[in-house]
Amino acid sequence: MGLSFLWLSLSCWRILLILSFLALQFDTHTDAAKLLLFVYFIFDAVSSFMIHFVSCVSTEEERRVRANDREYNEKFQYVPVLSHLLLIQSNCIMTSKYNIITFLPVNLFEQFQEVANTYFLFLLILQLIPQISSLSWFTTIVPLALVLSITAVKDATDDYVSTVLLQNEKWMNVRVGDIIKLENNQFVAADLLLLSSSEPHGLCYIETAELDGETNMKVRQSVSVTSELGDPNNLASFDGEVVCEPPNNKLDRFCGTLYWRDKKYTLTNQNMLLRGCVLRNTEFCYGLVIFAGPDTKLMQNSGRTKFKRTSIDRLMNTLVLWIFGFLVCMGVILAVGNAVWEREVGSLFQSYLPWDPPVDNFLFSAFLAFWSYIIILNTVVPISLYVSVEVIRLGHSYFINWDQQMFCSQCNTPAEARTTTLNEELGQVEYIFSDKTGTLTQNIMSFNKCSIDGQSYGKCTLTNTHTYMYLLKLDFTPFNPLADPDFCFYDDTLLESVKVGDSHAHEFFRLLSLCHTVMSEEKSEGELVYKAQSPDEGALVTAARNFGFVFRSRTPGTITTTEMGRPVTYTLLAILDFNNIRKRMSVIVRNPEGRIRLYCKGADTVLLQRLHPCNQELMNITSDHLNEYAADGLRTLALAYRDLSEDEWEAWAESHRCADKATNCREDRLAATYDQIEQGLMLLGATAIEDKLQEGVPETIAILSLANIKIWVLTGDKQVPDSEYYEEPHHYGDVFACLRALMNILWWRHAKDLSMVTSAISSVAVRILSSTIPLLKKLKTACMIGVRRTDMETEFVSTACACKAVICCRVTPLQKAQVVELIKKHKKAVTLAIGDGANDISMIKSAHIGVGISGQEGIQAVLASDYSFSQFRFLQRLLLVHGRWSYLRMCRFLCYFFYKNFAFTMVHFWFGFFCGFSAQTVYDQYFITLYNIVYTSLPVLAMGIFDQVSSLLSLEYPKLYEPGQLNLLFNKREFFICIAQGIYTSVVLFFVPYAILSDATQSTGVPLADYQTFAVTTATALVIVVSVQIALDTGFWTVVNHVFVWGSLGSYFTIMFALHGQTLFSIFPSQFHFVGSALSTLLQPVVWLTITLATAICIVPVLAVRFLKLDLKPQLADTVRHHMKT
Repeated sequence: MGLSFLWLSLSCWRILLILSFLALQFDTHTDAAKLLLFVYFIFDAVSSFMIHFVSCVSTEEERRVRANDREYNEKFQYVPVLSHLLLIQSNCIMTSKYNIITFLPVNLFEQFQEVANTYFLFLLILQLIPQISSLSWFTTIVPLALVLSITAVKDATDDYVSTVLLQNEKWMNVRVGDIIKLENNQFVAADLLLLSSSEPHGLCYIETAELDGETNMKVRQSVSVTSELGDPNNLASFDGEVVCEPPNNKLDRFCGTLYWRDKKYTLTNQNMLLRGCVLRNTEFCYGLVIFAGPDTKLMQNSGRTKFKRTSIDRLMNTLVLWIFGFLVCMGVILAVGNAVWEREVGSLFQSYLPWDPPVDNFLFSAFLAFWSYIIILNTVVPISLYVSVEVIRLGHSYFINWDQQMFCSQCNTPAEARTTTLNEELGQVEYIFSDKTGTLTQNIMSFNKCSIDGQSYGKCTLTNTHTYMYLLKLDFTPFNPLADPDFCFYDDTLLESVKVGDSHAHEFFRLLSLCHTVMSEEKSEGELVYKAQSPDEGALVTAARNFGFVFRSRTPGTITTTEMGRPVTYTLLAILDFNNIRKRMSVIVRNPEGRIRLYCKGADTVLLQRLHPCNQELMNITSDHLNEYAADGLRTLALAYRDLSEDEWEAWAESHRCADKATNCREDRLAATYDQIEQGLMLLGATAIEDKLQEGVPETIAILSLANIKIWVLTGDKQVPDSEYYEEPHHYGDVFACLRALMNILWWRHAKDLSMVTSAISSVAVRILSSTIPLLKKLKTACMIGVRRTDMETEFVSTACACKAVICCRVTPLQKAQVVELIKKHKKAVTLAIGDGANDISMIKSAHIGVGISGQEGIQAVLASDYSFSQFRFLQRLLLVHGRWSYLRMCRFLCYFFYKNFAFTMVHFWFGFFCGFSAQTVYDQYFITLYNIVYTSLPVLAMGIFDQVSSLLSLEYPKLYEPGQLNLLFNKREFFICIAQGIYTSVVLFFVPYAILSDATQSTGVPLADYQTFAVTTATALVIVVSVQIALDTGFWTVVNHVFVWGSLGSYFTIMFALHGQTLFSIFPSQFHFVGSALSTLLQPVVWLTITLATAICIVPVLAVRFLKLDLKPQLADTVRHHMKT
């Protein structure tokens, strides 16, 4: 919790104290007001001191930590200041949004960001001023308090449920500089510098799923000088000092230096164990606490997620402001009427009915009347609107969680709505941005094809029929006892090449067995289990294993393999790490004969640029193979090597040591040394890995396309051939094939600079606009870089959006988010992003709706998402069924809500012209209080939660989804129609009873033209009319709907008779004046005739309009329902 958050909380308290003080002043509670003013000044002084105290803490520029010296470390105040103020231990982490102190002010501040809540707080203050209020304060404070309380309870519950509890209470006492012991399978609860472990060379193995979503093990190693400090006595005397970077959120880097015994040692991320990791396959290890509590990298990455609001939310805030403007206009009209009436008529009664002080003229009377009518007519802004919306959304979220058809039995994973604020937005999606690997595909990799020395191996294809000719699966067991029996390969020519000793094939698979970060676990003799950081690496190492080059084990300095049945141990001289910038990985090894060789594998776009010129012919052939593999939808890598002399190695090793020890720009210097040695490479070939589509992906894409949803695939995989436009290519990968079934495909030519990008966009735009066939485009990274320029954005977006689908290749996580932002900026359409890996998080957070797939790449995407499930195919049900249901329900709810409130409130406006503009109300104050929270709240909630249409029809007729995309069911036009109906109803409800009762009499001859009879008649007619209207609007009746609709109507009569009964009058005689008036009124036949007539006049036109629309201009949903009936 930062300084701004503290300032916000304290400011909320100040505002509330000031408003309360002003209210008490107006209400003549002078002593209480003085006391409150004194409290305010004390609070202001304390809060100012707190803010000053926090702001005086300097920003940390570097961190110094001395082992086993708490007194030294505490001088730097590494425990957050607010942790001291709130009595929180140094390593205690609070993942909740609120705590006991901040809950009330922060939650109230969030709730009063809603325009309606702020408006009603303002009205409550006005009602405390007796000179302008004709209603009791409880008519506003009771509904407002109820709304705020329900929302606060919901927010507190959500926050409590989402709070992460610590594994063990003792971790709260850990401080920076402590040395702690971790045991196998234990969570790392602070950011530690690894000092030693039970494994040789200070190695330990960790799982980082909570950090980066990767479920495979990783290796960490201590600095060599501390690796022998395994004895607790040695660790207790260890007094090394670490100087490192300040707390930050970069999970993949750490820069620091260890000073011990007058020497310094460079520290990197490989020496760190971060909070959230789990220690695996290691008996124990010891670590020095560097960052604790909120300073850990895990918590530095858990920043506040961007608050997402739906388009309906934004529209409602706009409409509430319009309604407030309408309210002010009505107040002005009635205030002018009051001024005219007081001047022309009221002045005649001054002798026996003078103005109440301080009114002394008709203008001041009109001024007070304006505020009085603002209070009386305030219910045009529905006070319970937002809390009702939240309750409905909560119900919709539970329906998603309970949907058995979105439950994956294979992985025992249900669908989960991780937010309750975006459900109706699911019914308005126009663009879907999807990752490919693991989202559309299974992320289960298999070695499919390869190119070695210009020869392509793998499945044979019949290009004339677009089908595969599957051969018999090869049996590797006779050739290699260590082969994986689950490995599938069909081309026996490659196996024969390996058997006959082809040097290129041997070197190819030797590279795959050495150049990786896979961990091997040998459970029994010959039974190997590989733990890879990515499925790709696992597939490649498994392929090498089956072809006779078996990776067996590794240490920090060696890699042991079995090559063609012969054990071989290589000395590992250096590992040149992979990252998203380098897009390649290399190892430098020394074989038993003493020869030094660098092996490199990586993306062809970067590796082919580093080849020796003598590889030109082989590079051309291999590039053709790579293009073929990419067109088949396979994931490709290029492989190369370089021999190093002893002098070259020694020179490079020295420059590498200098770069590794550098304290400034260490990463850049290391990258430069890596680039220096990765030159002049000799090409070996390329690999192609297959990642098959998930079940139901083609059908889902087809159905979503019919619903007018545009699908964009954003992937880091290789693009198609770098040539001119290719129409109707001969080969398609699974993803491209399922898209091709819907439309022709157009490949975009590669562009290497801005001028070529501009030319490519313009020429493709011409082709698209001149074509009558829907086109699918595939864009390359260079094009995405080009459109970062603002002057090209519009043309790029218009060109891309002219296609039914777009595939962007070789895009980085940041570029994925940029594509989403482009569409949000230029198309103003609702976007949905779906992915399964940590590299999809930026895209998921940028889109209006983020969906996480709980797949092979961990749960990081799920944790950042709004909705999650395990299979892409569930997306069609999420959108077409639950999204459509939520949108329909919410639109019907809002239309009815605004209608019933205008019908209720506008009666006061018409009454103002017949009561001398005196701000007298038609209904009694109890009816005003209970109308929105008792009489009409439950039926509309039942409709908003349970109303639905057939899920089968929604899936069978995807076009039914389009009204949400076009925003047809609730927009400004529909809002004005609802308001017009509400005003029409109010006219009928006022003037029909007024006209009939003005001359009506009881059976005894007593006139019925009294105020209370008119009020009871109008209120009863209103409740009956809105109940009949909700019955007409409800399309799907359940037991709950019946109970709520007819129960609310019954509760009205029960409460009304109780309020007008003898019991309450005997207890509160000053509050309940009209004893028996309700019963006597409703016993009159003319009253029921009036109610029936008013109801018919209100409802019959609505029925007539609906029948005419159904007959003359039916919607698609009406046509489908008619078709199903016939």
